[in-house]
Amino acid sequence: MSAHPLRVVIVGAGIGGLCLAQGLHAAGIDVTVHERDAAPDARLQGYRLNIEPVGSRALHDCLPAHLWHILVATAGDSGPGMGVFTERMRLLMREDAPPAERDPSDQTHAVSRITLRRLLLAGLDDIVHFGKEFTGYRHNADGTVTALFADDTTATGDLLVGADGANSRVRRQLLPHARRSPAPGVGIGGKLPLGKGASWLPEEVISGKNMFLPKRDFLFTAVFRRRETDRATIERIGDQMRAIGLDPDLLVQNAKDDDYVMWAYVAHKRALLDAPAAGRGGRLRELVASRLTGWHPGLRELIAQTPAGTIERFDFATAERVKPWPTTNVTVLGDAIHSMPPVGGLGGNAALYDANALRRALIAVGRGEDDLLPAVAGYERTMLRNGFAAVRAATMYLRLATLRSRAVRAIARTFFRLCGVLPPLRRAIFSD
Repeated sequence: MSAHPLRVVIVGAGIGGLCLAQGLHAAGIDVTVHERDAAPDARLQGYRLNIEPVGSRALHDCLPAHLWHILVATAGDSGPGMGVFTERMRLLMREDAPPAERDPSDQTHAVSRITLRRLLLAGLDDIVHFGKEFTGYRHNADGTVTALFADDTTATGDLLVGADGANSRVRRQLLPHARRSPAPGVGIGGKLPLGKGASWLPEEVISGKNMFLPKRDFLFTAVFRRRETDRATIERIGDQMRAIGLDPDLLVQNAKDDDYVMWAYVAHKRALLDAPAAGRGGRLRELVASRLTGWHPGLRELIAQTPAGTIERFDFATAERVKPWPTTNVTVLGDAIHSMPPVGGLGGNAALYDANALRRALIAVGRGEDDLLPAVAGYERTMLRNGFAAVRAATMYLRLATLRSRAVRAIARTFFRLCGVLPPLRRAIFSD
């Protein structure tokens, strides 16, 4: 067992790295986070995140109770379960809705990226260091590891954790053979605000998450609603926020991001050769609309009414499976090792799962119940199993979206239809 307190150095201040830092800090473990962005608000764009039960449990376990309570209070509702439909909105299957009495730590929460980031940073002012571009690491003779940064500073600890995303430099040095491969799909996504003018939307679209499986391509929709107004949230828990040094108005300013329906249209690259390689706008909207002939009028209108400024293209890449490697005092989590197409919202939840699993392992080390390398090895086995299971699931959804065979697509629709009429089969396949 170590003769000195455990020291952990995390590279990357994404949701996985910060979730781990919160959990270790709460357990009294010496932890620092080093992020190349210059400031906390350098990257706040993007859609809200669907935190599924596996991610909710991780956040519940890692965050101090008061921050978890604020997260739940400021989160939105993404609706119960998920429906699978044809392009004419014929229901094939609806995932079982969770029981209303489930604990919040076992529920799905639609979380603003801005709010989540601010909560994950709360209380970590002396722990998170910005403007630290990681360039490499070195192992030291005393068994420690030192992270090197572009500004000629360093950080030394007993364990280095790469939480630095899909283009991880930590992974590049630790596992130079690990690769990411371009995926065949292309996505085009947008956001339609849910205002008075959107009353024409089909009820199914505004009540939850949906997957539309036409004879070609694929459409996913999700609704994001605030559970209460920003003013009601401030009045109810504003004092709790102020007591821990958070500005309630700043924390819930994402309320300016009105409730909306997010949609993502996915097709094979060859089908969307005319999609602009970058940027947003009407050309992408027109391209999607041109492929919706014969679809339900409400779905066509969803695309047509989406503001051009919210529409963008995104390409996909997938991490190739990595075999277990000899464990050292350098490890990785989240997209740094098992990045996946953003189909199904699995990536962020997998990173949170990793953070919680590593937190538990390191707490055991800090208490003297386990040695560092065996604990990290156990984490890596769990992380690889869970993470690449999520990669397989996301890849399966992407393949389903890009299938060009009508026969295989018909089989897939039949499969979902069977799941819709056979609850035991549906629960066995789609339960959390």
